[in-house]
Amino acid sequence: MSDIQQMDSGGTEQVSMKTYAEKAYLDYSMYVILDRALPNVADGLKPVQRRIIYAMSELGLKSSAKFKKSARTVGDVIGKFHPHGDSAAYEAMVLMAQDFSYRYPLVDGQGNWGSPDDPKSFAAMRYTESRLTSYADVLLAELGQGTVDWVPNFDSTMDEPAVLPAQVPNILLNGTTGIAVGMATDIPPHNLREVVAATIKLLGSPKATVADLCEHVQGPDFPTNAEIITPRDEIVALYETGRGGLRMRAVWDTEGGDIVITALPHQVSGSRLLEQVAQQMQAKKLPMVSDLRDESDHENPTRLIIVPRSNRVDLEALMSHLFATTDLERTYRVNINVIGIDGRPAVKPLNQLLKEWLKFRTATVRRRLENRLTKVERRLEILEGYLVAFLNIDEVIHIIRTEDKPKPALMKRFKISDTQAEAILELKLRNLAKLEEMNIKTEQKDLGKERDALKKTLGSDARLKTLIKKELIEVAEKYGDDRRSPLVGREEAKAFSELELVAADPITVVMSEKGWIRAAKGHDIDPTSLSYKSGDSYKMSATGRSNQPAVIIDSTGRAYTVASHNLPSARGQGEPVTGRINPPSGATFEGLMMGDESVLFLLASDAGYGFVARLGDLQSKNRAGKAALTLPKGGRVLQAAAISVMDDAMVAAVSNEGRLLIFPLADLPQMSRGKGNKIIGIPAARVKEREEFVISVQVITPGDSLVIHSGKRHHSIKFSDLEHYRGERGRRGNKLPRGFQKVDRMEVAAG
Repeated sequence: MSDIQQMDSGGTEQVSMKTYAEKAYLDYSMYVILDRALPNVADGLKPVQRRIIYAMSELGLKSSAKFKKSARTVGDVIGKFHPHGDSAAYEAMVLMAQDFSYRYPLVDGQGNWGSPDDPKSFAAMRYTESRLTSYADVLLAELGQGTVDWVPNFDSTMDEPAVLPAQVPNILLNGTTGIAVGMATDIPPHNLREVVAATIKLLGSPKATVADLCEHVQGPDFPTNAEIITPRDEIVALYETGRGGLRMRAVWDTEGGDIVITALPHQVSGSRLLEQVAQQMQAKKLPMVSDLRDESDHENPTRLIIVPRSNRVDLEALMSHLFATTDLERTYRVNINVIGIDGRPAVKPLNQLLKEWLKFRTATVRRRLENRLTKVERRLEILEGYLVAFLNIDEVIHIIRTEDKPKPALMKRFKISDTQAEAILELKLRNLAKLEEMNIKTEQKDLGKERDALKKTLGSDARLKTLIKKELIEVAEKYGDDRRSPLVGREEAKAFSELELVAADPITVVMSEKGWIRAAKGHDIDPTSLSYKSGDSYKMSATGRSNQPAVIIDSTGRAYTVASHNLPSARGQGEPVTGRINPPSGATFEGLMMGDESVLFLLASDAGYGFVARLGDLQSKNRAGKAALTLPKGGRVLQAAAISVMDDAMVAAVSNEGRLLIFPLADLPQMSRGKGNKIIGIPAARVKEREEFVISVQVITPGDSLVIHSGKRHHSIKFSDLEHYRGERGRRGNKLPRGFQKVDRMEVAAG
């Protein structure tokens, strides 16, 4: 069966569902694209906008007229030109009246037309009044001068303009957004003076590149004082392709230690923005902010206050975080998709867009001049007839009174045209006195000059370009203004990390023998007094702050990083640290460190090797950690020793057999990972067989004491009394006194 068949009985056309659906959807798609969603390059308007402006001009609602109810305008629009819902037409009208939505508003509204905080809060059309702005004359002034084509309205009862004769590239000035079928448009607004300057440049240099035009068009210009922070090269690339993105950032300053936001990105609501910041405060993600206030009023349309918790808060960093996480910085899509003068939708670069508009403008001006020339020539013809009538007034009156058909008689007698004869016959008696020869000849002379000038302009492309340039400059001088959206280079916004948002409270991280970890508030806790699971006990602890991670060294020499701010409380028994990291099977945990990234620690193995490491170099985001300390055969990891100062600091290393060696810390290298250098000389074979090995390595500074434990005994040695044990790095060291030949542990007691 074919897609289309004729039924024999009724003559009704049969169409398959597939064919009907395809055609219906295609027709709908083309309608939405061409007659609803996309603007025309000629006047920069969608059909509904064009019809609203034309209907208002037909109602006489020029900028100098009295306001009329908006419902009257909407009624005319939907009744005569746009058979759609009244609410849709009214919303389009409201948008053209909002000075915070349109860079150059086309409708002058009286009443509640919405606010930047809530653009949809406008009053119903029965309450508001409206008229056109003076800028609308740029689109309408030449409408009755034969400049554009007219098409029938939806029911063919009247005509409407296909486009409006725009005197400037309105497509760029106010921009637009729209969603069609399979395509969309997002054109940002621009500055009138900049666009006119670029258009004049292209008029004089048709081969000008986008880069040349961008010397004049610096970038979009939104109806807000917020900053455009998109780099210059990205803006140029945007105009070269017709597609891209823009970033806008709020303008802020400080006042009495508070942050004052004075301008928001385009179409950003101040109340919505404060909600976003308040949500972060409630979620405890902004501990450095104590209060928010909205002090906006008529004098200050945007004045939002953010109060920091103290004067120590880094306001630049805080605002950078808010730019990254709220609408204080916003990205806008740009897609310059318009209906060209050929009637086809396409994404166009800046030079192509302005070239097409100039082509339209040239044709419009030529049609205007030709229309005027026709009128001037017709008037000259009529004046010539008036002159004949004036010179022969008595004979003219006699012919009119006596002849049944005076027109042919007049034409035959005075050899005048049909137009001249008709003009003489339509002349009122009261005007006969005015038909003085001098007045007629003066008007003839003036019109003759105008006719000659029109012909010269129409016959010369150079003169036509000069006229277009002159008119562009006049419009720019009348309606142009300074740029509102400054283009500023800014660093990329960076949100606070989770750790940066955590309060820096002092904590003690405790690790048990079986690898259970927890955190206690403060530094004065005794970790040995905490309760442990049956068969488990205290192993090690480290003090720091809750915004500092804990670094753990396992028995294989790998380093792991664990966030400390969310560790379980020390009131309980903690949790297995293996739930947060992935150590090798069978590995135990031998070291625990905390502090700033710049803090130094002495890492060592009981084989007598070690090095100085920066804590930041040991940190890793990988759950499997990173290699830190390389162990010799038979060697084991020792608990890391914190280094408070480097100057005059000494390394104390003691073996299980009671040999103690003291040497300057400066003799050890600073490394990010590795085996390190020899600290104390112990034969490798003895380490391998576990006959002799290092019990502890500590860093001691002047004023400290070294406390050595052997069973129940302990021996305290002041820093000044360590001379007997000093030696070169890598030596065997000297024996401790009798009773300390078997050392259990060594500690440093602060002076």
